[in-house]
Parts: sequence; structure tokens; C-alpha cells
Amino acid sequence: MSFTLQPGRRVVIGIPYAWLLVCFLLPFLIVMKISVSEMDIVAFKDLLTWSDGVLKLQVKLSNYLFITQDDLYFKTYLNSLKYAAVTTALCLLIGYPFAYFMARASKSAQPGLVMLVMLPFWTSFLLRVYAWKGLLSEGGWVAQALQASGIEPLLAQVGLIPAPGQLMNTPFSLVIGMVYTYLPFMVLPLYANLSKMDLRLLEAASDLGATPWVAFWRVTVPLSRPGILAGAMLVFIPCVGEFVIPELLGGPSTLMIGRVLWDEFFANNDWPMASSVAVVMILLIIVPLALFNKAQADNQERAR
Repeated sequence: MSFTLQPGRRVVIGIPYAWLLVCFLLPFLIVMKISVSEMDIVAFKDLLTWSDGVLKLQVKLSNYLFITQDDLYFKTYLNSLKYAAVTTALCLLIGYPFAYFMARASKSAQPGLVMLVMLPFWTSFLLRVYAWKGLLSEGGWVAQALQASGIEPLLAQVGLIPAPGQLMNTPFSLVIGMVYTYLPFMVLPLYANLSKMDLRLLEAASDLGATPWVAFWRVTVPLSRPGILAGAMLVFIPCVGEFVIPELLGGPSTLMIGRVLWDEFFANNDWPMASSVAVVMILLIIVPLALFNKAQADNQERAR
């Protein structure tokens, strides 16, 4: 059975595709073109040239080969993926209970709880990150609280800080800043998912003899999987390319790909190399996500 879309539906469907084409695919193609171009002082040589009746295609792949040969890029990519994964896991660990509490709170209290989650967005992102510099520096409230709790030696033993009293410019300060910044992006999708859950399913599980803990793992968590995946992507993807937080709260041991991009673009003025680094970073994110989405779609088709 075949059907044709009405003109109105074509417009509704076409607008998001046009947005992705203009705001994602086109800039990505421009960056990819720069990555394989030869730079001539302040301009880029054309990839296609016409000379003596011959059309030539000149593509420079040496930047991509250099990325595979230099350990700096491998380590920064690995660092970026590692800290993004740790941040995502911590945001899920902290955000899930809070989102669950929000979804189970009374209807009158839920708007206020949502407002509390969104409250940090009322302040500049840069100011919030700078605030953590003061909180984690010597004499800051958080630094004093950690010192009084005696947790600093434990942080030093696991390698999050070099020594007690040195919280700034460490993996600990970087992770704290990233978790604080991106936690709302995990809480809001989870809350939206959990608030729509049919509570009668939990009652049915209880009637069948399931304890609250078993019902949570066997009913609530599987049904909240779309919210978990949405929150994980909203946190993980921007964390990989994060620049401001590692620059202000991180240190030499927390070098991430965002800083390398900045150096290539503005310090070295090597736009083809910087574009190559950016293309590889995007592919590291997009390709696994595309494969995962395809696997999810295939599983849904089999379930039907």
C-alpha cells in the first residue's frame, strides 16, 4: 500500500531536514574541505583546478596521517572521551534519583522543582565556571569542607588530586565543573520520561509479588531507558568538545581536544590541521551514535 504526503506534512517534515542541512551538514562539509586543502598564507587553494584542458583534484590527506602518528592527538581524544564518559556516568548517578523524586512529587511541587533545575541557566555559563575557581581554591567553601571531611587524602590516593590542599587544575576540579554544568541536561529528559510513566505497572508488579526494589529495576528502569539515552547524549556529546571548563578548571594532566583545537586555530594558525582534528572528533561521536540508533531501530522492528 502506497501513500503520498500532503503538502502541509511535507513542509513540516522538510523544515527540520532543511535546518540540519544548513546548520550541520553544510558547515561540516566546509570544515572537511578546509581539512584537505592546502593553506596559502591567509587563503586556501582550490581543490579543483583547470589547467591546459585538464581538470585536477588536489586533496591533502597528510593532516589525517599526522593525527594517527602523533601521540598528542591520541591522548587528547582519549582524555576527552574518558572525561565525557565519567561526567555522563556521574550525572546519571546524581540526576536519576532527583528526576525520580521530581516525577513522584505532588503536581503542585513539580513546577518549583523544575524551576530549581533550570535556575543555573539564569546565570552566565562563564560566571558559574569562574565561581567554582573560588570555591575550590585555597580558602574556598568547598575546599574547606573537603579538608574538614578528611576526604582529600583519599582523592590523592586515587589520583584525582596531586596532594591534599591542591584541588584546582586537577582531574577532580575538571569533573566537578563538568558535572555541575551538565547535570540539568540529564535531569530534565529523565524527568520528562518518568513523569509520563504509568504507575499502574508498579501496582501490577507489586500484586505479582515483586518488592519495590525489584519493581524499580524490572519496570521503572527499562521504561525510563529513552530518557537515560537522551540525557546521556545531551551530556556526552558537548563534553567531548568542551573547552571553557578544562581551560579554567583543568590542568596539564587534563588536556582535552577542545584546547588542541584552539591552539591549532589561533596559536599555530593552521586551519587545515585544526579542521582535520575537528572532523575526526565529530566522526568519533557521530559514527557510534549512528550505529547505535540503527541497532535500536532494528531491535524495534524485530520486536514488532
